[in-house]
Amino acid sequence: MTPSKKGESALGKGLDALIRKEKPDEPVESKKKSMTRKVSNKDLSKEKLKAKKVRKNQEDPNKIIIEDVVLEVRKNPRISLWSAKSAAVLRFLKNTKPAFSISKEASELIEEAVQQKYPEIWEMFKDEDF
Repeated sequence: MTPSKKGESALGKGLDALIRKEKPDEPVESKKKSMTRKVSNKDLSKEKLKAKKVRKNQEDPNKIIIEDVVLEVRKNPRISLWSAKSAAVLRFLKNTKPAFSISKEASELIEEAVQQKYPEIWEMFKDEDF
C-alpha cells in the first residue's frame, strides 16, 4: 500500500473507519444545486393526484374511511360473531335440510338486518362491487 492511500484505508482504524471524515464547506451555490432536484412529469402527476384526492376528501370527510373500508373488505370480506342460539338454529337447519348453507343463510340474514338498522351507511356502499 502506498503512503498516500494509507490515510484512506479503513483497515486497522477501528471506530475511526466508521466515522466519516468531514469535508470542507462547499460554496453556497453548489449547495443550492445539490438541494434542488429536477421534477419529472411523473412526479408532477403524482402530486396532482394527491392534491385532487385531498380536495375530494375535504368535500366528503367520510371518503377516506369509505375507500379504506372498501379495500379492506375486498381483501377479506369475512366477519366473525358469537351467538350460541343462532349457531344452534343454523346447525339444526344444516342437519335437517339438504344443501342448506350456514354461510349463505347467515350472510342474507345479516345483510337484511344491517340494511334495516343502518340504511344511510348501507347507501354509501350500495354501488360498490365487492
